[in-house]
Amino acid sequence: MAMGFSDVLWVFLMVTALQPILKQKLLEMRRLRLLVQLEKRRGSRVIALVHRQETMSILGFPLMRYIDVNDSEEVLRAIKLTDTSRPIDLIMHTPGGLVLAAGQIANALRRHEAKVTVFVPHYAMSGGTLIALAADEIVMDHNAVLGPVDPQVGQSPAASVLTVLERKEAKDIDDQTLILADIARKALAQMRTTVRELLAARMPPAQADALADKLSRGGWTHDYPITAEEAKALGLPVSTDVPEEIYEFMSLFPQPTRTRPSVEYIPIPYRGRQGPQSGG
Repeated sequence: MAMGFSDVLWVFLMVTALQPILKQKLLEMRRLRLLVQLEKRRGSRVIALVHRQETMSILGFPLMRYIDVNDSEEVLRAIKLTDTSRPIDLIMHTPGGLVLAAGQIANALRRHEAKVTVFVPHYAMSGGTLIALAADEIVMDHNAVLGPVDPQVGQSPAASVLTVLERKEAKDIDDQTLILADIARKALAQMRTTVRELLAARMPPAQADALADKLSRGGWTHDYPITAEEAKALGLPVSTDVPEEIYEFMSLFPQPTRTRPSVEYIPIPYRGRQGPQSGG
């Protein structure tokens, strides 16, 4: 039986609606294959904690993601399913998130008996850095960054809220600010303790205390980039030998579709003097 125009239109609409879902499923399969490949080569359990914008819905709205309790539940489950003698490799790409969730993941990794390696191909800020502090080794790209772990209270850094108490007398400060300052003091003390406990396993107590204070006290802005060189200078166990599979894995997390790409280049590697040559 011949198809009419309305039938063709419905088929077109159905294919158009299903295309993003099918594309997403194919990407997930390719990512899983890479994880299996990396696990076999390194003899480890590989866990990925990646937060990027993705056009997940049919309408194409990008979703901003961060570390939340769902992430901590999944990572804790993966750790629990891993034998204590098997190393864990965590691929991390995140702007940060909830301190509760990040702290749970960090403590679970700290308790794992075998080696824990955290790979940072691009950035792991705030809560991501807190998780990285639990690792026996942090493998960063030369251009990747970590960040401070100073707690935030409302829309402001906790350390900045406390400066109000230093600049004004209590009678000149409103009740809400005083309450925030009390919360800020507790948050800073809690974060410092958490960081010190994570670091104490791999450095002397005095060094762990000093680094915990530096990372949590708010001496930097919250988005300050801590490079691999600076992280190493701070005493963190940093190396820069990132496996190629991890870069390939990260390429399978597409950003939202734009009418025109903001970055363009020829997507092939150039080694040494290899590359397009001018004619003679």
